[in-house]
Order: sequence, then structure tokens, then C-alpha cells
Amino acid sequence: MNYFKHEQSLVETEQIGDDTRIWAFAHILGGAVIGKNCNINDHTFIENDVIIGDNVTIKSGVYIWDGVRINDNVFIGPNVTFTNDLNPRSKQYPTEFIQTVVKEFASIGANSTIIAGNSIGKYAMVGAGSVITNHIPDYTLWYGNPARMRGYVCTCGQKINNAMQCDKCKKKYEIVNGSFSEVGINEN
Repeated sequence: MNYFKHEQSLVETEQIGDDTRIWAFAHILGGAVIGKNCNINDHTFIENDVIIGDNVTIKSGVYIWDGVRINDNVFIGPNVTFTNDLNPRSKQYPTEFIQTVVKEFASIGANSTIIAGNSIGKYAMVGAGSVITNHIPDYTLWYGNPARMRGYVCTCGQKINNAMQCDKCKKKYEIVNGSFSEVGINEN
């Protein structure tokens, strides 16, 4: 075992990467796959059909249900809620749960709800308390209930200004044919 498991956590899977840290009262079921160097905080529950990449931070009170896929370097804030069934009924289970994907370097703010079947794009940022009812494109900022797009986000996490530049790290971006991409750093 090359990962840390708090003595008051319940870890049923053996598929955990090196240097991952699992804190008190977390419960991880036997089919889950957890990458390297993750930080899984207190009171987190991870179901069987869940795949979590490397360098992922999952704050306290997050429940991750079957069908959720979290890519590398993702941040999940406290009490984020994932769903996996659009028509839930007690004791009636779908043959397959709807897949939800959180792509590389995305960040999801505290107390957000992610409705099943939606994806959150690379470097996207979801503001605290948001309800995600749509696919979130790469590099975009969304918040509200229901969440709406409020701008673009730099790889450093800051909102891009109207000149398509980051005020913090000075990276410049452009949108060509609907595709958002970095074009360099403004030295001025």
C-alpha cells in the first residue's frame, strides 16, 4: 500500500494510486478506481463504477455515484452533488447509469449540483452553488441556478477580460471557428 488511509476511513478498493491520501470517514466501494496523488477529504463517498484520475482534490462531503468519470487535476469543492439517474424511483435501478465526465483541470465550486449526463470541459470553472443542467465547454465560467455561461477562464483559473487576456498571468486567447485557444503571453 503506497497511499495514506486514515484509520477511520473505509476503503474497499485496491485500485488506488501512489501518494493518494484518504481522510477520516471517507467510504470507497470495491469497484472504484482512484489515481495517484489524490486528496480525498472527510465524509466522502465513492461508489463502484467511478474512475478518478491523478492529482484530483475532492473536498469534504462529496458523494460520487456510479457513472461519474473525473479526469486528472480536477478540483471538486465541498458538498458538490453528482446525480446519475434522471428518473429515480426507490428500488428501481436502470440497467446502466448515465455517465457524467469532468475533464482535466476543471474546478467545481462548493455546493454545486451536477445533473447526470452532462460534461464539464477542460479548465472550466463552475461557481459555488450552481446547478449544471448543460454540457460545459472547455475554458468557460458558469454559475447560477440554472447555471449560465458568464465568460472564459484562463488556465491559471482567472476570468479572461474583454480583450481576451488574463489580467493575472497575461496569457492571451482567441476564438476561431468556435474554438477557444491560447495565442501567447502579452509582455506589455
